[in-house]
Amino acid sequence: VGSSSIRLWTNLAQDFPKLPVVNRGFGGSQIADAVNFADRIIIPYRPRQVLLYSGSNDIAAGKDPELVFGDFVAFVKKINKALPDTEIAVISVNPSKSRWKDDGKVRRLNALTAEYCRAHRMTFINNYPLMLGADGLPNNDLFRADGLHMNPKGYAIWRQAIEPHLKRG
Repeated sequence: VGSSSIRLWTNLAQDFPKLPVVNRGFGGSQIADAVNFADRIIIPYRPRQVLLYSGSNDIAAGKDPELVFGDFVAFVKKINKALPDTEIAVISVNPSKSRWKDDGKVRRLNALTAEYCRAHRMTFINNYPLMLGADGLPNNDLFRADGLHMNPKGYAIWRQAIEPHLKRG
């Protein structure tokens, strides 16, 4: 579940052929949207695991990382209350050329989320460093021309990073 980076992962089912996957990404979404729509887009499916990628749009909208983190905690609490046996894994917010001016906020949000995941025995999948080039800037080879959304090379990196953390059977 998450923003357009999830929605645009059109070969998600092919990337994880041995798992039943349901893509619940929607463009422009923020974490609060995942909280608000969880009763419609997540909970009825009773998943074994939820992977969340969201937060970039929140930061781009001017929200402070601490506020976005609060929405993340609300998401976790909502899923845990409705689906206590469902695991939650969080994909770090990517660095991106088009939103590089907000990189400090992205790093802060990722740090807050990673610490929460450690403290609550949740999975934090840190793709952030994998999306950088040797120069420490977003690797343009992994993104579409808009400098925000990933191309197949970017999704291949995500697939490799995420795969070991997926719950089986």
